[in-house]
Amino acid sequence: QVQLVESGGGLVQAGGSLRLSCALSGRTFSRYAMNWFRQPPGKEREFVAAISASGDSTYYGDAVKGRFTISRDNAKNMAYLQMNSLKPVDTAVYYCAADSSFGTSSVKGMDYWGSGTLVTVSA
Repeated sequence: QVQLVESGGGLVQAGGSLRLSCALSGRTFSRYAMNWFRQPPGKEREFVAAISASGDSTYYGDAVKGRFTISRDNAKNMAYLQMNSLKPVDTAVYYCAADSSFGTSSVKGMDYWGSGTLVTVSA
């Protein structure tokens, strides 16, 4: 059974930082590109960041470039999203997703999803 579990969400003031974690079980982690998406209240889910299976390539959505960093540890089957300089507009449920192909950045293109973790940024 495949499981993706996010953790690390919470309430933070604008300008602060949070680090999200994502654990994959039930599949060979190092074979999957890992992605982060987010869904703000009342809005559609949007792409945040992606990292290749090996970890040597990354790309980001325009809204988070320069502030967020995606990383992974294949030895621990973990992916991470370091979020700095947070803004109230970053408030959303954050989801990690595993994809057998790197570069999709599409909600419909993901193979597996976590259940999400809520990040709230206060002004």
